[in-house]
Amino acid sequence: MKIKTAVVLVGGKGIRLQPYTDNTPKCMIKIADKPLLHWILKWLKNNGVEKVVLGVAYKKEVIAEYIKSSDFGMDIVMNDHTDAEGTGDAFRLAIENQHVDDEVFLAMNGDELTDVSLKNFLTFHIQHKPIATILSCPMKSSFGIVSIDSNHKILEFQEKPTLSEYFVNSGVYIFTQEIRKYLPERGDIERTTFRELANIRKLAAFKYFGFWNTINNVKELKEMEENIDILEETRED
Repeated sequence: MKIKTAVVLVGGKGIRLQPYTDNTPKCMIKIADKPLLHWILKWLKNNGVEKVVLGVAYKKEVIAEYIKSSDFGMDIVMNDHTDAEGTGDAFRLAIENQHVDDEVFLAMNGDELTDVSLKNFLTFHIQHKPIATILSCPMKSSFGIVSIDSNHKILEFQEKPTLSEYFVNSGVYIFTQEIRKYLPERGDIERTTFRELANIRKLAAFKYFGFWNTINNVKELKEMEENIDILEETRED
């Protein structure tokens, strides 16, 4: 078994990235002179994905023109979710409207980059048999950490360290078809579907300590550019 299809939500306005996103969708922001979407699609292609469903909304014509003028060697289709009420609804519309009928498929937000092996990710998912598996990465503190001894003396400073005992939702998932029963007509997937799946113990976490970055602000944009060479080395297993 392999992951053949990916559903990627790229409809966000990227308000916190203005003015970069005034006239372009978030996924088309340049990273090392190429759109963020280029790096996502390249990673998917290198991991054997054959079909990509792009959930579009804001400035969707910019994305459509880019896909039309590019050749990634995959079947790329777009699903307009302009009227969707939350990410749960957006995923539901993309899966239903574009007839995603693979038993297992990838789903992700379109402002993430990672070099995780989909083969390893899928192997974990198959072993644990959940309805959904979240790629979970160590939390990166946005603040400096102060180490204090029992006498209240500061021992050292750690400048914005990675907190390996805490994990965050990376926004990259593996779904089985059963997920469709839990996707809402309104609401974000984190607050609806995932909470329900966690309650019935059908949500798994694949802990990943490799490269993962998201773009929510200009600072994170610069951090992603500094690490983009990692993705240049990514190849299919």
